[in-house]
Amino acid sequence: QVVLLESGGGSVQVGGSLRLSCRDAGYRYVSSCMGWFRQAPGKEREKVARTNTDGTIRYADSVKGRFTISKDSAKSTLYLQMNSLKPEDSAMYYCAADTAHLTCSDYVDRYNIWGQGTQVTVSS
Repeated sequence: QVVLLESGGGSVQVGGSLRLSCRDAGYRYVSSCMGWFRQAPGKEREKVARTNTDGTIRYADSVKGRFTISKDSAKSTLYLQMNSLKPEDSAMYYCAADTAHLTCSDYVDRYNIWGQGTQVTVSS
């Protein structure tokens, strides 16, 4: 069973950095489709970045050049390095996995395993 546990959120000032971690506590890190999503109050959940089955990464336009996904398979952990943070990056960040499809997608509804979320707050 895949169990995703996020950590690393917090409060930072504009221009600061945070690194989020997503550990598969079920130790079955087998999904090729994993991603980071975020949801701000009053807004829909949106993709931040996700992996592809070929190992490439797709980023939201709003975070390109600032955020980077990486993973450590030995630790069953997916990371999101966030640099040059802006107030509009403030949101609850979720790690998710799609274990039900052969191809990866940007669509939130395709992801069937979700972590509990970690809050990121960027203040000016």
